[in-house]
Amino acid sequence: MIKDILVFSLTSNVALTKQVCALLGIEASKSEVHHFADGECLATSLADVRGKKVYIIQSTCKPVNDRIMETLIFIDGVKRANCREVTVIMPYYGYARQDRIAHINEPISAKLVADLFTNVGVKRVLTVELHTPQIQGFFGVPVDNLSPSFLFARYINNKYNTSDPSVKNTIAIVAPDHGAMHRARDLSNFIPHTSIVVIDKRRPKPNVAEITNVVGDIEGKVCIMVDDIIDTGGTILAGAKVLKDRGAKEVVICCSHALFNGNALEKFENCDYIKEVITTDTIEHPEFENSKRITVISIAEMIADCIRSHESHEKIKDQYARFH
Repeated sequence: MIKDILVFSLTSNVALTKQVCALLGIEASKSEVHHFADGECLATSLADVRGKKVYIIQSTCKPVNDRIMETLIFIDGVKRANCREVTVIMPYYGYARQDRIAHINEPISAKLVADLFTNVGVKRVLTVELHTPQIQGFFGVPVDNLSPSFLFARYINNKYNTSDPSVKNTIAIVAPDHGAMHRARDLSNFIPHTSIVVIDKRRPKPNVAEITNVVGDIEGKVCIMVDDIIDTGGTILAGAKVLKDRGAKEVVICCSHALFNGNALEKFENCDYIKEVITTDTIEHPEFENSKRITVISIAEMIADCIRSHESHEKIKDQYARFH
């Protein structure tokens, strides 16, 4: 039953947690997080968790290490208080880009962090748009990797009236590199009569990209670039400029996780060749409310639906166990 669960936020997704709880018809449970002068932290529940199912909504975004430790310490506390089980909802999973050994002596940090959450005793992890899908296999517990593609598509279909025959073949879904092809294909599946374009590039070093070619027809089309992360914004802006220079009618960006480090927000606000940036609230940016170019789509409905689905499934399992 939904009323028998406790949903907590820590420090990274307070507003999102309130939206999820409102959709579920429950109050968000209270927690307390304190950071000491020496850098240590203490995260505790202010609610009685004994025998309860606990859901924790916490993106491990900047400051990444603090957010990870807050979550691990909070989980340890509720486990010791005899909660029934813990599900961690990480809309943004930090360290996801360190998912392989690219150079000698490098760690696989995404696996290390996954091990930490597995070993602390979570039953299940729910996240949004992992950098690479295979990260799900790094965990020793079930992982649900949600995609916001249908949320982006719903917004785009409404804005460009894609059901109108005159709009046919006027939109191109652009993958900013070969690794983003599956995201472009997923989004294209939800938007009728769209073509897929790929930007061919190489990365000589982190946050630096050299574009070598654009594969596909973009002349006179609305180009919608889709990626999982915008960090400093340099790479995606370079790609958008190439598209505009080569004949795109307008450029729109869909991004699951807006890290927006450094002066990224200023770059996008002052960029005249990008029409709009569509992102989600996996990472909270209060400053986006006053932005003229950034649209935030909430994932609260998607998370609430997953919680309902999980609880319905658990109820059926419990009824079946009692019957037998």
